[in-house]
Amino acid sequence: MANTRTASKATNSRKSPAKPLSDLSDEAEIARDVVDYLKEYAREKPEVAALWCLGIGFILGWKLKPW
Repeated sequence: MANTRTASKATNSRKSPAKPLSDLSDEAEIARDVVDYLKEYAREKPEVAALWCLGIGFILGWKLKPW
């Protein structure tokens, strides 16, 4: 009995080296959905999307300036 406990403990404590393909495809699908949503939002409200891009660009340019 003691051997089965240690064997199951050893298999439970191992970590998988890489994510399964199903997890990667789910993440890719979520990313695709987000991009599609942002494109649709930008088509419906181009002024708001432009202001967001301008604001994000301003902040990034301010924080990442080369000097």
